[in-house]
Amino acid sequence: MYLYSLTLQAATGVVCASIGSFIGGKSQEIAVARGKSLALLRPDESGKILTLHSVEIFGAIRSLVPFRLTGSQKDYLAVGSDSGRIVILEYNKERNCFDQVHQETFGKSGCRRIVPGQFLAVDPKGRALMVGAVEKQKLVYVLNRDTAARLTISSPLEAHKSHTITYSIVGVDCGFDNPIFAAIELDYSEADRDSSGQAAAEAQKHLTFYELDLGLNHVSRKWSEPIDNGAYLIVSVPGGGDGPSGVLVCVENFIIYRNQGHPEVRAVIPRRDDLPAERGVLIVSAATHRQKSMFFFLLQTEYGDVFKVTLDHEGDRVSELKIKYFDTMPVTSALCVLKAGYLFAASEFGNHALYQFRAIGDGDDVESSSLNLMETEEGFQPVFFQPRGLRNLALIDQSESLMPIMDMKVMNLFEEETPQIFTLCGRGARSSLRILRPGLAINEMAVSQLPGVANAVWTVKKNVNDEFDAYMVVSFPNATLVLSIGETVEEVSDSKFLDTTPSLAVSLLGEDSLMQVHPNGIRHIREDGRVNEWRTPGKKTIVKVGSNRLQVVIALSGGELIYFEMDMMGQLIEADKHEMPGDVACLAIAPVPEGRQRSRFLAVGSYDNTIRILSLDPDDGMQILSVQSVSSPPESLLFLQVQASIGGEDGADHPASLFLNAGLQNGVLFRTVVDMVTGQLSDTRSRFLGLRAPKLFSCTVRGGKESMLCLSSRPWLGYIHQGHFLLTPLSYETLEYAASFSSDQCAEGVVAVAKDQLRVFTIERLGETFNETAIPLRYTPRKFVLVPKRKYIAIVESDQGAFTAEERENARKQCMSAMGENNGMDNGDNGDDDVMSDEQYGYPKAESEKWVSCIRILDPRSKSTTCLLELQENEAAFSICTVNFHDKENQGNQGALLAVGTAKGLKFWPKREVESAFIHIYKFVDEGKSLELVHKTQVDDVPLALCQFQGRLLAGIGNVLRLYDLGKRKLLRKCENKLFPKTIVSVHTYRDRIYVGDIQESFHYCKYRREENQLYIFADDSVPRWLTAAHHIDFDTMAGADKFGNLYFARLPQDLSEEIEEDPTGGKIKWESGKLNGAPNKVEEIVQFHVGDVVTCLQKASLIPGGGECIIFGTVMGSLGALLAFTSREDVDFFSHLEMHMRQEHPPLCGRDHMAFRSAYFPVKDVIDGDLCEQFPTLPLDMQRKIADELDRSPAEILKKLEDIRNKII
Repeated sequence: MYLYSLTLQAATGVVCASIGSFIGGKSQEIAVARGKSLALLRPDESGKILTLHSVEIFGAIRSLVPFRLTGSQKDYLAVGSDSGRIVILEYNKERNCFDQVHQETFGKSGCRRIVPGQFLAVDPKGRALMVGAVEKQKLVYVLNRDTAARLTISSPLEAHKSHTITYSIVGVDCGFDNPIFAAIELDYSEADRDSSGQAAAEAQKHLTFYELDLGLNHVSRKWSEPIDNGAYLIVSVPGGGDGPSGVLVCVENFIIYRNQGHPEVRAVIPRRDDLPAERGVLIVSAATHRQKSMFFFLLQTEYGDVFKVTLDHEGDRVSELKIKYFDTMPVTSALCVLKAGYLFAASEFGNHALYQFRAIGDGDDVESSSLNLMETEEGFQPVFFQPRGLRNLALIDQSESLMPIMDMKVMNLFEEETPQIFTLCGRGARSSLRILRPGLAINEMAVSQLPGVANAVWTVKKNVNDEFDAYMVVSFPNATLVLSIGETVEEVSDSKFLDTTPSLAVSLLGEDSLMQVHPNGIRHIREDGRVNEWRTPGKKTIVKVGSNRLQVVIALSGGELIYFEMDMMGQLIEADKHEMPGDVACLAIAPVPEGRQRSRFLAVGSYDNTIRILSLDPDDGMQILSVQSVSSPPESLLFLQVQASIGGEDGADHPASLFLNAGLQNGVLFRTVVDMVTGQLSDTRSRFLGLRAPKLFSCTVRGGKESMLCLSSRPWLGYIHQGHFLLTPLSYETLEYAASFSSDQCAEGVVAVAKDQLRVFTIERLGETFNETAIPLRYTPRKFVLVPKRKYIAIVESDQGAFTAEERENARKQCMSAMGENNGMDNGDNGDDDVMSDEQYGYPKAESEKWVSCIRILDPRSKSTTCLLELQENEAAFSICTVNFHDKENQGNQGALLAVGTAKGLKFWPKREVESAFIHIYKFVDEGKSLELVHKTQVDDVPLALCQFQGRLLAGIGNVLRLYDLGKRKLLRKCENKLFPKTIVSVHTYRDRIYVGDIQESFHYCKYRREENQLYIFADDSVPRWLTAAHHIDFDTMAGADKFGNLYFARLPQDLSEEIEEDPTGGKIKWESGKLNGAPNKVEEIVQFHVGDVVTCLQKASLIPGGGECIIFGTVMGSLGALLAFTSREDVDFFSHLEMHMRQEHPPLCGRDHMAFRSAYFPVKDVIDGDLCEQFPTLPLDMQRKIADELDRSPAEILKKLEDIRNKII
């Protein structure tokens, strides 16, 4: 079995982010590391986050830091990854990609303890770079430039110190003195030698300054002082004339200013009123903002509160350190302040946000200062504050993030053409159920009723240079309605259009005249109001029309073509005629090339399943240049011209080319390339779009790019994005006819008719595979199931260290009444912004032993919760399944029941223990909308896996697999097996086989023998695996994923499987025993693949109607991927060779070896990496040709193969 792996949705979580001017000039961009991909983001003029570029680097990015050489105009990006190399990237604006400027190897690959890469720091003047490991090693590289102003990098200088753990490194701003780097270190050499543990308890952290002497080219430890043992993060303070230099050290509960030869300045971090006393306050992310005359820091705590930190200084002496409450937002992994007045917050979980500064925190909020630090017997006096709504920041845009995906199912609950992906995402107060649909999101601007059912719509400008459209023309079966577009859209009667007849086409001709084609003729409306009419000869009528700005071709009934051309005077003149053998099905003329008077190509579709290309040259007399036969009569034709580009916006080199697109009656879109000289057709591709014949329209999307709208049983958009031609469905209802729409309210929109409605919409966020609908949840979701026979979803949610909804509500009321008494209710003006939303504020923290949990029944169609049961007394739910017990005479009418596994008082530290655990059985009442408890059964460990099996309930309880039947008062034990190694985390069944996943020992295959009422383990895996996800593939095969980011398939060999099935007495399984307490037989791992991200859920599903099944997986970082099984050996050979050439010619950007990355734990086996293959279109053209020649293909054929295999998945 060979599989093709493809990422459908790139990871959305952010590991680290940094800001710099990578394009150059005044603009600022945000470089974002998303696990194994690197992206460049920028807010546009309206404050929407745009992705300029995103690239897979096939490695783990651990740190990013931008730097700029003195006097240079743009920033470079240094990347610390798991490749054992320091890589410096430069953004290439022309080709829209990152170029590798330097790659220096210093150690082994992988995230290791003593190999640098975890920490990166750069001298603020861009003269040196320090890369550090968690332990022992630090290397300093000197950065310089050669005579051609290119960046050069020195050999590494060592600053190693053994037996030392590093917590944080930063470059100290000391102007143009020798570069200095500060680090927090802990020396454990004493603790290693002392077995009593005394030295370990007394170990002391130090703040150490390393100086790079540029003259001697040597790094020395310049200064080292003891610092609080709670220190873990350093922030560099501006120096060199802009500030006092030195560093801010973030310690639990404090922020301390330190510098060489300067007394420490300490201030306490304000804490929330409702925070339990045992909890400290830690800073998790920091951002510095500098202006010419001032600077300040924004520091965020682990609870989401942002503080503004300022220093009062004279020269380099700091007199006071102030910490002032700024605002509260969800906890971030990185904060970036942009000069344009934006704050980018890369959230730890849930959506990322872009805020705009409304003020810089000069209001009267709680402030703590180093001057009023008070020491008491217990320590320093804390400062308290009460969080409030946003006052200094305003949220202007969000970027969706699925991180982390906790569980996922692919189902078609809404009965649409394609199934939806239901994912449980987020954590705590930011949890949600997200419904993902393949396709682009639509932003509906207006919907208005029409007087009848319309069959077409057009928009026209009055002059070719106008920015906006002037008229919208709607055609009905017996009339035409003309609307003018201005502040509003209203009907006009003086437009000179003929309104008593239906229209076939309306367009702009020449510079400034309008044309209306109706069944009996052509009406040409000149700019000065004169109207010229051309009438059809005899009884014939016009059936089809094709036109561009200077040429018109009409087809009369019977198959006669008449060709008109615009002369120099602006008159429309009949230029030629041509008889076609039969009726014409559709027409299209290619757009006029720049600098030409006419376009040469006319495409004619006929009912005899052919498309002909005719020449419109005056000398050729409409001769046929080429003929293409297709599988069904064409319904609609469209020429799309792609401008020549070298890189540019879409990051690919391609010459100017002309595509002919045809929508066929069988629902297929047919695309082919037209040779610009000869008119020959080549490189044909087809794709099934839906059950109706696609109608094709040209429209413009982002930045005036020409694209194609295809209206089949659902709308599709074909456009070029980052070098790929993408054809993506739109998540919208069926439309009849469409035209592009441009007015001052909506610059790049689409107007469409559907039945008797006129709709105006814009297409959002190009390049995305899925669009999502989010439904908020209360706690972290754990698992969910579909309620059988009803389209409801049952979800279990649980959180540790939080309060129940009731307790939170009471606390809030008390707090409000206390505030009311204090203020005498005088804050009427800002009373509304003090009501905090939980999502922004987070839940108040409780003791860590306290659990809260609920079971929810949700109706995804109305997005409403029909039932919510809060579990009481510190009980939390972890597993869920629906079960149909065998009909007993007493429960004959029960139907499906819901089983939920819970634990009470679960602790993980110092060791895992649980007070008690239960399996609850609920029955569905009120047509499945709510639950009623039948009974609960106490068990001896947490039931982490539940599954129905032969009309009974199988439960994995600790390391015991137990079979239960339903009793009146509780569940009745029927059978059990205690031979599992650690803890059962997944149970799947198929016929009489049971597939059990153990938390650290992979899969066990079991069989239940009914006559003996025994469970036997007959096969297990020889490789220990920490399972995070499992899914049943077929009778002998399971798919699994482990916590190190590997996906694998385990299969029982065919002969063993038959032997076990044919064993009539069952004696063989019973008496056979394996070696070392293992099972007698072993499964083989037939597929290995390192995803590079922890996979949390797997499902077998098909995402396209009639498509083959593939394995869909979701990961912690919020990415979705698919594994598709190849059906032909020829494809396997082709793609494995393409992958091999890509590995050699296009190694990953950050220096990790691709083969080694995909084989990080186990050698990659039988999986081809589609993400690497899909980088083929981004290669330079000569490299594409070179690889294509090696494969005996043309580059176009390779692109076609890549497109075809992607279309099989989504």
